[in-house]
Amino acid sequence: MSQAELWYVSYGSNMCLARLRCYLEGGRPPGAKVTYAGARDATLPRQDAAVMLPGRLYFAGESPVWGGGVAFYDHSSPAAAASRTPARAWRITTAQFADVAAQEMHRLPTADDPLERILLGPLPGGQHRVGPGNYETLVHLGERDGLAMYTFTSPHGYDAVPHTRPSAAYLAMLAEGLREAHGWSQAQVTDHFARLLGRATVPD
Repeated sequence: MSQAELWYVSYGSNMCLARLRCYLEGGRPPGAKVTYAGARDATLPRQDAAVMLPGRLYFAGESPVWGGGVAFYDHSSPAAAASRTPARAWRITTAQFADVAAQEMHRLPTADDPLERILLGPLPGGQHRVGPGNYETLVHLGERDGLAMYTFTSPHGYDAVPHTRPSAAYLAMLAEGLREAHGWSQAQVTDHFARLLGRATVPD
């Protein structure tokens, strides 16, 4: 199990520490439908930092955990070029990142996860598709304090899929993360969500 460190950058519910703890320590976040096994190493992040990412956040699909739309990050399409996305970077190990990613992909953490090996080398082209699922595209976001920054998102972009409205419980997690990481007021959070949800529809 690798102890090499990186920055896991979350733009969704994992901006909230209580939510991330469920991926590391195990448990069920408030309002969620799933209980998580936790990572092989349950150590909490050594550091965290508020970051702004070049690119666009949007909601699509329907979450089996929360119901309603899920947050995705589009970093490369023309629709994302002029946008910025607030996020939170967590300093964790590559093994922990692989275990968080596995649980996001609805799998149990395992010692032979190929993602852990991928993270220990260069990422050709700045991204790697682990699989076809919603959070199976790994994206390199540069470096911070000499450590690589990574996130995961979907293979489709902002304009490629219908946008859907997230559940209240999911938005509450995002809101808490924005307050914790960026110190936003409720008015700032409300305005942010209003702009993001302009194209969202209620899921069938």
